[in-house]
Amino acid sequence: MRTLLTKAASITLAATLFLTACGAQTQTSDPASTPSSEPTVAAEAWKPTKAIEYIAPAGAGGGWDTTARTTAKVLEEDKIIGQSLAVVNKPGGGGAIGWKYVDDKKGEDVNHTLFVTSPPIIFVPLNGQSDLNHQDFTPIAALTADYAAFIVRADSPYQTLEDLMNELKSSPDKVSVAGTSSPGSMDHMQFLLTADKYGVDVAKVRYVSFQGAEGMAQLLGGHVTVLSSDVGDAIEQYRAGNVRVLAITSPERLAGDAADFPTVKEQGIDFEFTIWRGVMGHKDMSPDAVQYYENAFKEMSENPKWIEARENLGWHDNFLTGQQFGEFLDQQYEEIYEIMKRVGLAN
Repeated sequence: MRTLLTKAASITLAATLFLTACGAQTQTSDPASTPSSEPTVAAEAWKPTKAIEYIAPAGAGGGWDTTARTTAKVLEEDKIIGQSLAVVNKPGGGGAIGWKYVDDKKGEDVNHTLFVTSPPIIFVPLNGQSDLNHQDFTPIAALTADYAAFIVRADSPYQTLEDLMNELKSSPDKVSVAGTSSPGSMDHMQFLLTADKYGVDVAKVRYVSFQGAEGMAQLLGGHVTVLSSDVGDAIEQYRAGNVRVLAITSPERLAGDAADFPTVKEQGIDFEFTIWRGVMGHKDMSPDAVQYYENAFKEMSENPKWIEARENLGWHDNFLTGQQFGEFLDQQYEEIYEIMKRVGLAN
Protein backbone atom coordinates (compact mmCIF):
# COMPACT_ATOMS: atom_id res chain seq x y z
CA MET A 1 0.00 0.00 0.00
CA ARG A 2 1.73 3.04 -1.25
CA THR A 3 -0.64 5.96 -1.25
CA LEU A 4 -1.23 9.47 -0.04
CA LEU A 5 -4.37 11.32 0.73
CA THR A 6 -6.43 10.66 -2.36
CA LYS A 7 -9.82 9.38 -3.35
CA ALA A 8 -10.64 5.82 -2.38
CA ALA A 9 -10.30 4.47 -5.92
CA SER A 10 -6.90 6.10 -6.37
CA ILE A 11 -5.76 4.69 -3.05
CA THR A 12 -6.73 1.16 -4.07
CA LEU A 13 -4.97 1.47 -7.42
CA ALA A 14 -1.81 2.96 -5.87
CA ALA A 15 -1.72 0.22 -3.25
CA THR A 16 -1.97 -2.46 -5.96
CA LEU A 17 0.82 -0.86 -7.95
CA PHE A 18 3.03 -0.66 -4.90
CA LEU A 19 2.54 -4.30 -3.93
CA THR A 20 3.13 -5.41 -7.52
CA ALA A 21 6.30 -3.31 -7.75
CA CYS A 22 7.61 -4.60 -4.44
CA GLY A 23 6.96 -8.21 -5.46
CA ALA A 24 8.69 -7.71 -8.79
CA GLN A 25 11.75 -6.11 -7.29
CA THR A 26 12.46 -8.22 -4.20
CA GLN A 27 15.35 -10.68 -4.28
CA THR A 28 16.98 -12.52 -1.45
CA SER A 29 20.52 -11.45 -0.58
CA ASP A 30 23.10 -13.52 1.28
CA PRO A 31 25.32 -11.21 3.33
CA ALA A 32 27.19 -14.24 4.68
CA SER A 33 28.66 -14.89 1.24
CA THR A 34 30.60 -11.58 1.34
CA PRO A 35 33.50 -10.82 3.71
CA SER A 36 32.23 -8.61 6.55
CA SER A 37 35.08 -6.13 6.08
CA GLU A 38 33.81 -5.13 2.63
CA PRO A 39 30.59 -3.45 1.46
CA THR A 40 27.97 -6.04 0.53
CA VAL A 41 26.62 -4.13 -2.48
CA ALA A 42 27.78 -5.74 -5.70
CA ALA A 43 30.67 -4.08 -7.50
CA GLU A 44 29.54 -0.96 -9.33
CA ALA A 45 31.10 1.49 -11.74
CA TRP A 46 30.94 4.06 -8.94
CA LYS A 47 31.44 3.89 -5.17
CA PRO A 48 31.50 6.68 -2.59
CA THR A 49 35.00 7.91 -1.80
CA LYS A 50 34.18 9.87 1.35
CA ALA A 51 31.55 10.19 4.05
CA ILE A 52 27.99 10.68 2.79
CA GLU A 53 26.03 13.63 4.10
CA TYR A 54 22.54 12.36 4.89
CA ILE A 55 20.05 15.19 5.34
CA ALA A 56 16.97 15.05 7.55
CA PRO A 57 15.11 18.26 6.53
CA ALA A 58 13.61 18.70 10.01
CA GLY A 59 14.58 18.75 13.68
CA ALA A 60 15.59 15.74 15.76
CA GLY A 61 12.95 13.22 16.77
CA GLY A 62 10.50 13.39 13.88
CA GLY A 63 9.81 10.93 11.07
CA TRP A 64 12.52 12.22 8.73
CA ASP A 65 15.15 12.18 11.45
CA THR A 66 14.16 8.71 12.64
CA THR A 67 14.20 7.36 9.09
CA ALA A 68 17.63 8.81 8.38
CA ARG A 69 19.22 7.59 11.61
CA THR A 70 17.66 4.13 11.47
CA THR A 71 18.64 3.49 7.86
CA ALA A 72 22.12 4.96 8.36
CA LYS A 73 22.74 2.63 11.29
CA VAL A 74 21.87 -0.51 9.28
CA LEU A 75 23.78 0.64 6.20
CA GLU A 76 26.90 1.32 8.28
CA GLU A 77 26.79 -1.57 10.76
CA ASP A 78 26.29 -4.22 8.11
CA LYS A 79 28.69 -2.49 5.71
CA ILE A 80 26.11 -2.28 2.97
CA ILE A 81 27.69 1.06 2.09
CA GLY A 82 31.45 1.32 2.53
CA GLN A 83 31.44 4.87 3.92
CA SER A 84 29.91 6.50 6.98
CA LEU A 85 26.59 8.31 6.68
CA ALA A 86 26.58 11.55 8.67
CA VAL A 87 22.99 12.50 9.52
CA VAL A 88 22.56 16.28 9.47
CA ASN A 89 19.35 18.03 10.57
CA LYS A 90 18.30 21.00 8.44
CA PRO A 91 14.92 22.10 9.85
CA GLY A 92 12.71 24.85 8.52
CA GLY A 93 10.10 25.65 5.90
CA GLY A 94 8.47 22.22 6.03
CA GLY A 95 11.60 20.75 4.45
CA ALA A 96 12.42 23.66 2.13
CA ILE A 97 15.60 24.64 4.01
CA GLY A 98 16.99 21.12 3.66
CA TRP A 99 16.05 20.89 -0.02
CA LYS A 100 17.79 24.18 -0.77
CA TYR A 101 20.88 22.94 1.10
CA VAL A 102 21.00 19.83 -1.11
CA ASP A 103 20.28 21.83 -4.28
CA ASP A 104 23.27 24.09 -3.56
CA LYS A 105 25.75 21.20 -3.59
CA LYS A 106 28.44 21.29 -6.27
CA GLY A 107 31.08 19.02 -7.78
CA GLU A 108 31.59 15.57 -6.30
CA ASP A 109 29.41 16.51 -3.31
CA VAL A 110 26.33 15.92 -5.48
CA ASN A 111 27.21 12.20 -5.42
CA HIS A 112 27.82 12.18 -1.67
CA THR A 113 24.60 13.80 -0.44
CA LEU A 114 21.26 12.09 0.22
CA PHE A 115 18.10 13.26 1.93
CA VAL A 116 15.01 11.64 3.40
CA THR A 117 11.72 12.74 1.91
CA SER A 118 7.96 12.21 2.28
CA PRO A 119 4.70 13.94 1.22
CA PRO A 120 5.89 17.50 2.07
CA ILE A 121 8.08 17.40 -1.07
CA ILE A 122 4.72 17.65 -2.85
CA PHE A 123 2.67 19.72 -0.39
CA VAL A 124 5.16 22.47 0.37
CA PRO A 125 5.85 23.56 -3.23
CA LEU A 126 2.14 23.49 -4.00
CA ASN A 127 1.34 25.81 -1.11
CA GLY A 128 4.03 28.24 -2.26
CA GLN A 129 6.65 27.69 0.46
CA SER A 130 9.38 26.34 -1.82
CA ASP A 131 10.52 26.93 -5.40
CA LEU A 132 11.92 23.39 -5.44
CA ASN A 133 9.72 20.34 -5.92
CA HIS A 134 10.27 16.60 -6.36
CA GLN A 135 11.20 17.05 -10.02
CA ASP A 136 14.24 19.10 -8.98
CA PHE A 137 15.85 16.06 -7.33
CA THR A 138 16.78 12.49 -8.19
CA PRO A 139 14.60 9.72 -6.71
CA ILE A 140 16.72 6.92 -5.23
CA ALA A 141 14.22 4.60 -3.53
CA ALA A 142 10.92 4.57 -1.68
CA LEU A 143 11.25 2.71 1.62
CA THR A 144 8.28 2.72 3.98
CA ALA A 145 4.63 3.52 4.48
CA ASP A 146 3.09 4.79 7.69
CA TYR A 147 -0.34 6.16 8.52
CA ALA A 148 -1.54 9.37 10.09
CA ALA A 149 -2.59 9.24 13.74
CA PHE A 150 -4.62 11.77 15.71
CA ILE A 151 -3.38 11.62 19.28
CA VAL A 152 -4.61 13.10 22.56
CA ARG A 153 -3.36 12.76 26.12
CA ALA A 154 -4.55 9.70 28.00
CA ASP A 155 -6.60 11.93 30.31
CA SER A 156 -8.19 13.93 27.48
CA PRO A 157 -11.97 14.40 27.65
CA TYR A 158 -12.14 13.39 23.97
CA GLN A 159 -12.74 9.65 23.87
CA THR A 160 -13.41 9.30 20.13
CA LEU A 161 -12.70 11.10 16.90
CA GLU A 162 -16.38 12.01 16.79
CA ASP A 163 -16.05 13.80 20.15
CA LEU A 164 -13.21 15.90 18.82
CA MET A 165 -14.87 16.69 15.50
CA ASN A 166 -18.11 17.71 17.19
CA GLU A 167 -16.14 20.09 19.41
CA LEU A 168 -14.50 21.57 16.33
CA LYS A 169 -17.93 22.12 14.82
CA SER A 170 -19.44 23.78 17.88
CA SER A 171 -16.45 25.46 19.57
CA PRO A 172 -13.41 25.48 17.26
CA ASP A 173 -11.61 28.01 19.47
CA LYS A 174 -11.36 25.35 22.21
CA VAL A 175 -9.27 22.99 20.05
CA SER A 176 -5.64 23.44 19.06
CA VAL A 177 -4.12 20.99 16.57
CA ALA A 178 -0.36 20.47 16.70
CA GLY A 179 1.92 18.99 14.09
CA THR A 180 5.57 18.85 13.19
CA SER A 181 5.19 20.05 9.62
CA SER A 182 4.55 23.60 8.49
CA PRO A 183 1.05 24.97 7.81
CA GLY A 184 -0.22 23.60 4.51
CA SER A 185 2.03 20.56 4.77
CA MET A 186 1.55 16.95 5.81
CA ASP A 187 0.41 16.97 9.46
CA HIS A 188 -1.82 19.97 8.81
CA MET A 189 -3.36 18.62 5.61
CA GLN A 190 -4.03 15.10 6.86
CA PHE A 191 -6.03 16.54 9.74
CA LEU A 192 -7.86 19.14 7.64
CA LEU A 193 -8.90 16.60 5.03
CA THR A 194 -10.23 14.27 7.71
CA ALA A 195 -12.10 17.14 9.36
CA ASP A 196 -13.43 18.30 6.00
CA LYS A 197 -14.88 14.84 5.38
CA TYR A 198 -16.69 15.13 8.74
CA GLY A 199 -18.19 18.47 7.80
CA VAL A 200 -15.97 20.72 9.92
CA ASP A 201 -15.32 24.25 8.67
CA VAL A 202 -11.59 23.74 8.11
CA ALA A 203 -10.97 27.50 7.87
CA LYS A 204 -11.63 27.66 11.61
CA VAL A 205 -9.21 24.89 12.62
CA ARG A 206 -6.32 26.30 14.67
CA TYR A 207 -3.05 24.61 13.68
CA VAL A 208 0.26 25.07 15.49
CA SER A 209 3.55 23.85 14.00
CA PHE A 210 6.48 22.53 16.05
CA GLN A 211 9.81 20.93 15.23
CA GLY A 212 10.46 17.18 15.64
CA ALA A 213 9.82 15.75 19.11
CA GLU A 214 8.58 19.12 20.36
CA GLY A 215 5.10 18.38 19.04
CA MET A 216 4.66 15.34 21.29
CA ALA A 217 6.20 17.25 24.21
CA GLN A 218 3.63 20.02 23.78
CA LEU A 219 0.82 17.47 23.76
CA LEU A 220 2.08 15.65 26.85
CA GLY A 221 2.56 18.99 28.59
CA GLY A 222 -1.09 19.86 28.03
CA HIS A 223 -0.34 22.85 25.81
CA VAL A 224 -2.26 21.59 22.76
CA THR A 225 -5.44 19.55 22.36
CA VAL A 226 -4.48 17.01 19.71
CA LEU A 227 -1.34 16.01 17.83
CA SER A 228 -1.62 15.17 14.14
CA SER A 229 1.27 12.81 13.55
CA ASP A 230 1.80 9.19 12.54
CA VAL A 231 1.36 5.71 13.97
CA GLY A 232 5.10 5.32 14.46
CA ASP A 233 5.18 8.46 16.59
CA ALA A 234 2.24 7.25 18.69
CA ILE A 235 3.41 3.72 19.51
CA GLU A 236 6.02 4.47 22.18
CA GLN A 237 3.87 6.93 24.13
CA TYR A 238 0.87 4.61 23.82
CA ARG A 239 2.90 1.74 25.28
CA ALA A 240 3.85 4.01 28.17
CA GLY A 241 0.18 4.81 28.79
CA ASN A 242 0.62 8.52 28.10
CA VAL A 243 -1.66 8.96 25.09
CA ARG A 244 -4.89 7.85 23.49
CA VAL A 245 -5.07 7.45 19.72
CA LEU A 246 -8.44 8.67 18.50
CA ALA A 247 -7.98 7.42 14.95
CA ILE A 248 -5.51 6.32 12.30
CA THR A 249 -5.88 6.68 8.54
CA SER A 250 -5.12 3.11 7.44
CA PRO A 251 -7.67 1.18 5.34
CA GLU A 252 -8.11 -1.29 8.21
CA ARG A 253 -6.74 -1.89 11.71
CA LEU A 254 -3.06 -2.68 11.97
CA ALA A 255 -1.27 -5.46 13.86
CA GLY A 256 0.54 -5.41 17.20
CA ASP A 257 -0.01 -2.55 19.63
CA ALA A 258 -1.58 -0.54 16.84
CA ALA A 259 -4.46 -3.04 16.72
CA ASP A 260 -6.01 -0.95 19.50
CA PHE A 261 -6.13 2.14 17.30
CA PRO A 262 -9.51 2.64 15.55
CA THR A 263 -9.43 3.73 11.93
CA VAL A 264 -11.03 6.87 10.59
CA LYS A 265 -13.11 4.73 8.24
CA GLU A 266 -14.63 2.58 10.99
CA GLN A 267 -15.77 5.81 12.66
CA GLY A 268 -17.83 6.79 9.64
CA ILE A 269 -15.41 9.02 7.71
CA ASP A 270 -14.52 7.70 4.26
CA PHE A 271 -10.87 8.78 4.22
CA GLU A 272 -7.44 7.15 4.05
CA PHE A 273 -3.98 8.68 4.08
CA THR A 274 -0.60 7.00 3.76
CA ILE A 275 2.67 8.63 4.76
CA TRP A 276 5.34 7.28 2.44
CA ARG A 277 9.03 7.90 3.06
CA GLY A 278 11.96 7.55 0.72
CA VAL A 279 15.40 8.82 -0.24
CA MET A 280 16.40 11.31 -2.93
CA GLY A 281 19.59 12.95 -4.15
CA HIS A 282 20.82 15.96 -6.10
CA LYS A 283 19.41 16.48 -9.59
CA ASP A 284 22.93 16.12 -11.05
CA MET A 285 23.80 12.87 -9.28
CA SER A 286 25.50 10.57 -11.77
CA PRO A 287 23.56 7.54 -13.07
CA ASP A 288 26.21 5.20 -11.61
CA ALA A 289 25.87 6.80 -8.18
CA VAL A 290 22.09 6.53 -8.38
CA GLN A 291 22.37 2.84 -9.20
CA TYR A 292 24.83 2.28 -6.36
CA TYR A 293 22.53 3.86 -3.77
CA GLU A 294 19.43 2.15 -5.16
CA ASN A 295 21.16 -1.23 -4.82
CA ALA A 296 22.26 -0.36 -1.29
CA PHE A 297 18.77 0.59 -0.12
CA LYS A 298 17.28 -2.45 -1.82
CA GLU A 299 19.67 -4.70 0.09
CA MET A 300 18.95 -2.80 3.29
CA SER A 301 15.20 -3.33 2.78
CA GLU A 302 15.80 -7.11 3.04
CA ASN A 303 18.17 -6.88 6.01
CA PRO A 304 16.82 -8.47 9.25
CA LYS A 305 18.03 -5.54 11.38
CA TRP A 306 16.11 -3.08 9.21
CA ILE A 307 13.01 -5.27 9.15
CA GLU A 308 13.02 -5.49 12.95
CA ALA A 309 13.56 -1.75 13.37
CA ARG A 310 10.88 -0.93 10.81
CA GLU A 311 8.33 -3.18 12.47
CA ASN A 312 9.14 -1.78 15.91
CA LEU A 313 8.40 1.68 14.55
CA GLY A 314 5.09 0.53 13.10
CA TRP A 315 6.22 1.15 9.51
CA HIS A 316 5.34 -1.01 6.51
CA ASP A 317 7.67 -2.08 3.73
CA ASN A 318 7.13 -0.27 0.44
CA PHE A 319 10.39 -0.49 -1.46
CA LEU A 320 10.35 1.02 -4.94
CA THR A 321 13.25 1.58 -7.31
CA GLY A 322 14.18 5.11 -8.26
CA GLN A 323 12.28 4.98 -11.54
CA GLN A 324 9.15 3.57 -9.92
CA PHE A 325 9.43 6.11 -7.11
CA GLY A 326 9.68 8.98 -9.60
CA GLU A 327 6.63 7.79 -11.53
CA PHE A 328 4.68 7.50 -8.30
CA LEU A 329 5.63 11.04 -7.27
CA ASP A 330 4.50 12.47 -10.61
CA GLN A 331 1.12 10.76 -10.20
CA GLN A 332 0.74 11.92 -6.61
CA TYR A 333 1.63 15.50 -7.51
CA GLU A 334 -1.34 15.69 -9.89
CA GLU A 335 -3.75 14.10 -7.41
CA ILE A 336 -2.68 16.22 -4.44
CA TYR A 337 -2.81 19.40 -6.49
CA GLU A 338 -6.51 18.81 -7.08
CA ILE A 339 -7.14 18.12 -3.39
CA MET A 340 -5.23 21.17 -2.18
CA LYS A 341 -7.13 23.39 -4.62
CA ARG A 342 -10.36 22.11 -3.10
CA VAL A 343 -9.38 23.21 0.40
CA GLY A 344 -7.92 26.51 -0.82
CA LEU A 345 -4.24 25.77 -0.20
CA ALA A 346 -3.00 25.68 -3.82
CA ASN A 347 -3.56 28.03 -6.73
